Amino acid sequence: MLYGRYSFFNNFLDDAVLPCYKGSTFRGVFGHALKKVTCALKRQECTGCLLQEKCVYAFIFEIQPDADTVKRRRIAAPPHPYVIEPPIETRNRYLQGKSFNFDLILFGPANDYLPYFVYAIEQMGQLGIGQRMGGQRARFLLQSVRVANSTVYDSHNGKLNSGCFTEDLALFDVLISDNPDHCTELELTLLTPLRLKYENKFEATLPFHVLIRAALRRTSSLCHYYGAGEPSLNYRGLVRRAQTITVKESNLHWFDWKRYSNRQDQAMLMGGLTGSIRYAGSLSEFLPLLRFCEKTHLGKQTSFGLGKIDIKEVAP
Repeated sequence: MLYGRYSFFNNFLDDAVLPCYKGSTFRGVFGHALKKVTCALKRQECTGCLLQEKCVYAFIFEIQPDADTVKRRRIAAPPHPYVIEPPIETRNRYLQGKSFNFDLILFGPANDYLPYFVYAIEQMGQLGIGQRMGGQRARFLLQSVRVANSTVYDSHNGKLNSGCFTEDLALFDVLISDNPDHCTELELTLLTPLRLKYENKFEATLPFHVLIRAALRRTSSLCHYYGAGEPSLNYRGLVRRAQTITVKESNLHWFDWKRYSNRQDQAMLMGGLTGSIRYAGSLSEFLPLLRFCEKTHLGKQTSFGLGKIDIKEVAP
């Protein structure tokens, strides 16, 4: 699966007040700006639009399941082909002139639309983000876009540089390795809230098999829609073996935060797990799955930047 991770470097033109968790704020303004710059017919709703199948906005925000997916219970609603990673810092006040940076992750063909996203984020800067102050949200100026040490876009010349800025994110065969005891302990840190449902409810605990079920859903859906197709894995076998993994230590807790949905015109409570947890057992065969999700995020509302995880192998 084609994978691009683009870092956007910005400076505030006004004093800004943002929520402690900024992903939802970013996502809302980003959607509004992208529709503004790509919608040819200026419709309020995409349903029934003549251009829907070829529209950048519809591809990013209104993707529809295909007939094959409807038959497969393992793959639920199509995942969004992007993740916005806001700053993890909890500060909510920024002074005029201060830097403000975030990452945009794109999957598969979404990388082809990078010029639209750069332009949309420039428009975000003009629209402003965060709390209104004096009737105006805080504006910002996009300075540059980079991938690692390479500059993709520089506002001084207003052009995208040519080059290959993506990588092929491949899921290695998830099989028992020659040395199944290579990894016997690992620590999972939840860098942003993780929202996982098991048996139709959210829990404040995270058994390993629940984590692996979610990782399998995320991996299979992303590869099906934006990669070479759903990977051929022994899903039941992986889940069965994941049930043998034990929790050695848990420092997880539930974190509640609110976001306002413009579409639903109401405030919504968005809770998730944060903290860290340590697992013990024969973990080697699960590492490719977890490393894949380390780059793509995991769980619900990943487009907001939720479900950012960090995996660390621990010496017993």
